[in-house]
Amino acid sequence: MESTTVAYGPHPDQVADVHLPDVGPEAGPVPLVLLLHGGFWREQYDRAHVDPVARALAGRGWCTANVEYRRVGGDGGWPTTFVDVARAVDTLPALVEQVSDGRVDAGRALLAGHSAGGHLALWAGLRHRLPAGAPGRTAEVPRLLGVVALAPAADLRWAHELGSGQGAVADFLGGPEQFPDRFAAADPAALGKADIATVVVHGDQDERLPVEMARRYAEIAGARLIVPEGCGHSDLIDPRSGAWPLITAAMDGLLAARPASPDAVRV
Repeated sequence: MESTTVAYGPHPDQVADVHLPDVGPEAGPVPLVLLLHGGFWREQYDRAHVDPVARALAGRGWCTANVEYRRVGGDGGWPTTFVDVARAVDTLPALVEQVSDGRVDAGRALLAGHSAGGHLALWAGLRHRLPAGAPGRTAEVPRLLGVVALAPAADLRWAHELGSGQGAVADFLGGPEQFPDRFAAADPAALGKADIATVVVHGDQDERLPVEMARRYAEIAGARLIVPEGCGHSDLIDPRSGAWPLITAAMDGLLAARPASPDAVRV
C-alpha cells in the first residue's frame, strides 16, 4: 500500500492521508472513498482514529483519503468546519487523481463518515439544499456516487436536546434558539430529501446516539437504513466487527454505480 499526505488548503488541518491500493495497472483507475472522522467535532479527536478504516478500505482495492478538518478548539466550529469539508469534497478528488498519476478515477468518488463525521458527510451531500448564503452552499448536487453515514449525528436539534458528547452540539454551533440560522444550514434533518444515493448504518446497541435518530432521518431523506444487530457506536469503525461486511457491501453497491450527469438535478 502506498501512502502520502496531500493539502487541500493552507491551514495545517486542511490535509488528507491518501492510501493507494496495491493493484496492477490492468485493473484500471480505482474509485475514491473520502473519509471523515468523528469525535464530537472537537480538536482532541483527529483522523488517526479512523486510519485503520482507511487502510482496510484501501485493502479492498479502493483509494482512500482520510480527511482532516478544523475542529472546535483549533480554529474550527461555525463556519470553518463546514468551509473545510466543502473544500475537501470539491477539490480532493482531482488532487488525488493528480498525485496518483491517473491511478484514481476522480469521477467515481464516495463520501463516508462516522459519528460527527457522519453528520458532516450527510451535510456535504445536501449542500445544494442549503439556504442562500450559507457556508459551503453549491447550486448543483454534489458529484458523488453516494454518501455512507456511520452512526451519524443526523439530527442536531435532537442531539443537542440529549446533551450528546457533554454538550458537543452547543460547543460546535451554539444553541438552536440562539442561532436558528446556523441549525437551518447545518442540520441534515432540516435539509430535506437526499438527491444522491445515501446509506445510513446505525447499530441497534449504539450507546451515544439512539438508533431512532437514524430511523427518523432515513424517512426524512429517503435514505437506505442498515441496522447491524448487537453493534454499538464504535463497532462501525472496527473492521473486525460484525457490521463491517454490511458496510463494505453497501459501499460496493454505490461504487458500482455510474456517475450521474451534472445536469441530472439542478436546484
